[in-house]
Amino acid sequence: MIDIKLIRENKELVKENIKKKFQDEKLPLVDEVFDLDKKVREVQVKVDGLKADKNRLSGEIGKLMKDGKKDEASKIKEEIAKTAEEISALEEEQDNLSKEIRNRMMVIPQIIDDSVPIGHDDTENVEVQKFGDPVVPDYDIPYHADILEALGGLDKDAAGRTSGQGFYYLLGDVARLHEAMIAYARDFMIDHGFTYAIPPFMIHSDVVTGVMSFPEMEAMMYKIEGEDLYLIGTSEHSMIGKFKDQIIKKDELPIHMTSYSPCFRKEGGSHGLEERGLYRVHQFEKQEMIVICEPEESMEWYEKMWKLTVELFRNFDIPVRQLECCSGDLADLKVKSCDIEAWSPRQKKYFEVGSCSNLGDAQARRLGIREKGEKGTYYLHTLNNTVVATPRGLIALIENNYQEDGSIKIPKALQPYMGGKEKIEVK
Repeated sequence: MIDIKLIRENKELVKENIKKKFQDEKLPLVDEVFDLDKKVREVQVKVDGLKADKNRLSGEIGKLMKDGKKDEASKIKEEIAKTAEEISALEEEQDNLSKEIRNRMMVIPQIIDDSVPIGHDDTENVEVQKFGDPVVPDYDIPYHADILEALGGLDKDAAGRTSGQGFYYLLGDVARLHEAMIAYARDFMIDHGFTYAIPPFMIHSDVVTGVMSFPEMEAMMYKIEGEDLYLIGTSEHSMIGKFKDQIIKKDELPIHMTSYSPCFRKEGGSHGLEERGLYRVHQFEKQEMIVICEPEESMEWYEKMWKLTVELFRNFDIPVRQLECCSGDLADLKVKSCDIEAWSPRQKKYFEVGSCSNLGDAQARRLGIREKGEKGTYYLHTLNNTVVATPRGLIALIENNYQEDGSIKIPKALQPYMGGKEKIEVK
């Protein structure tokens, strides 16, 4: 949610930003907010004037009573009562107008950074740089589900019986490798100075609307029937929500934390062959990182955060690239975002394994996350980034470490988490 001062002082900037995101249907909202805000301030002037009158009249009552002028005092009391009713009606009007403003402001997108490439959707995202050389071996790499089944590590049929499409059982050494990636990611982030956390896996609706836009919420979140609770789609939700309505001291900044959680999302499988696999599932596990910092430091943190994900995947012997998200692919709360994509030697292309986002003060403004310092009280900036999410990270690992005999070479970084095991053999 942007600062309403932007609409008061520079409507055209806000409209131009909407056009850059190809959301022209939202342009009328800017003028509507401008007009509603003007009415709110006009009503406030009336309320302030009436309150001043009420205070003045109240001061006269004591003097009239002291002089024995009870009738005149009674008339003034009646006048005060009418003024109070008028104030109450105006404040109710003001409250309704403010709600109308907030409803519209929640839909107007955040001002994107000048460096964001302009484009309609994810097909126009821009490759920035590659890390590691993508290799296609001189032998065939099977589909990842077939590899995992051959290793005795995947059972989607049983998951279909217990839970339906979009769920899975991971078994044996494959399940252990999955958890080794998460454990390594946890220790990797701790070694880089991040505080480890395990957050709540359910959050209230006011936290949900504080951390994401309505379209994202509808597409992603599972609601707990009969309760004001949602299953998290990523631990960023509850980690940022931890600081809701808090005034953070300057010496506590920056806050940088890494969190483990299962994640739950409505999205189903892709069409055709990919439905058998683990690209799109309803449940997965993730190591996440979040930062809350001073506004002037957020871009510096953004650069640090995505590079940590690159470093982690390179430690798994996985080539990756950074892909800059264009304006039309940015969610409404984001100022700037990039995807980290891993190389798939089977598909001979890259696929997304993580996303890093700078949300400016959008989440902080919605959730009331502030700092009180020498510059007064102001909203902080929030950022989030995927360290590793499985099973997508697992897919990248097994494809890039697949051997001709069907075994999986375990990267040296993960061997201590696998009891010293160097490879997983075909069952």
